[in-house]
Amino acid sequence: QLSFTHNSLFQDMNSEMFAGSFTALGLPVAIGVNTTNIADIEIRTKPGEVESKFSANYFAGSISTAYQLAEKIYLGATYKYIYENLFSDDASGYGFDFGVSYQSTIDGLTFGASVRNLGSMKELHIESTKLPTDFRLGASYNFSLKDSKLDFTALAGFQKYTLQDDSHLHIGGEAVYDKMFALRLGFASGYDTKSISAGFGVNWKGINLDYAYVPIKYGLGDSHIISFIYTFE
Repeated sequence: QLSFTHNSLFQDMNSEMFAGSFTALGLPVAIGVNTTNIADIEIRTKPGEVESKFSANYFAGSISTAYQLAEKIYLGATYKYIYENLFSDDASGYGFDFGVSYQSTIDGLTFGASVRNLGSMKELHIESTKLPTDFRLGASYNFSLKDSKLDFTALAGFQKYTLQDDSHLHIGGEAVYDKMFALRLGFASGYDTKSISAGFGVNWKGINLDYAYVPIKYGLGDSHIISFIYTFE
């Protein structure tokens, strides 16, 4: 499977994600590359005209795998190499993600938990960037309507960043018609600038095209996420 995702964020911030997954030595393996760029950051040493501009650049390369621990329990892990560049300074570091999922005895119901961004960065000029370590709990439920081409997925998750006092609740739903056309709606609590998201997807002969829209408050610029996935059969 190959995938590409473009995320247009606040004003001049753009993020791209390239990923591929395959099987090696009986284990699933996924490799990803993520780049984020913030363009046209203005430089001023006094009030008046802009003296110059620069860009901030961020890069993360990752490799992931998973293992079936028991009949319905799966473990997963990711290693990430991280790099950041801001004006004339740069720094590198590493991070780890760990997760577990459990397929319950109720058909279609799955539980999961993860901890992400365990690691550290080297100094960026005089201080190291702190990775946004977080802990997540979640559940999903898939079901179908009898004598219908409609399939539904309901999701709920809790997220807590270790360096912040606030926490977030994420809720989402998806309706799929004939395994081809999908409509999605989501809600996230605890954020100052966003709450509702919506999107759609099309699946045709191994090709998935997905779009998501996240309105952002205070004139920061809305978020548009476009994903393309191709699955080799």
